Amino acid sequence: MQDKLFEFISKYITLNEDEKNALLSLDLFHSVKKGTVLLREGQQSLDSYFVLKGCFRVYYIIDGEEKTTAFYTELDAFTPHCAINKTSSDYYVSCVEDSILLISNAEMSVEVNRKFPKFDIMCRMLSEELLAKQRIDFDEFKTSSPEQRYLNLLQKRPDLIQRVPQHQLASYLGIKPQSLSRLRARILEKKI
Repeated sequence: MQDKLFEFISKYITLNEDEKNALLSLDLFHSVKKGTVLLREGQQSLDSYFVLKGCFRVYYIIDGEEKTTAFYTELDAFTPHCAINKTSSDYYVSCVEDSILLISNAEMSVEVNRKFPKFDIMCRMLSEELLAKQRIDFDEFKTSSPEQRYLNLLQKRPDLIQRVPQHQLASYLGIKPQSLSRLRARILEKKI
């Protein structure tokens, strides 16, 4: 797993052995079981997550119904807004699969960035990329029909179709599970 991490980091910065060892000494790797809730609505947390293996999702509970807003899979990073604003979370974060996550917090980041300023540069670059990607994803979601959202998902993240339960996928697409079944049938019919 550490090779996977260092390969990802190498897209942004070059690490020497001391920097790699310093990173490994932080005990960031955590195995998390499917179904584990990492963050609950109302909870405060300073943790940030990076997925080395597995999948977790972000969801709200509105009127007793789960509304999934995001899935994070291999090499995705996520910092809940409550960790930045030091407030209570408005949503839940839970593992869809058994996962291996890097879990860090602001205190660790400050310490690592102080010792190794190039990490700060990498974090800034990654943050800019993530912000741009989220903007594109949000605009795409708001301007497309449920069918187009599903087709976009098939094109950009086909792995989710097999990895995520249908009711969570439907929620993510903004439709009911029955509608997703009909949508899939309609798309399949068009291809025949």
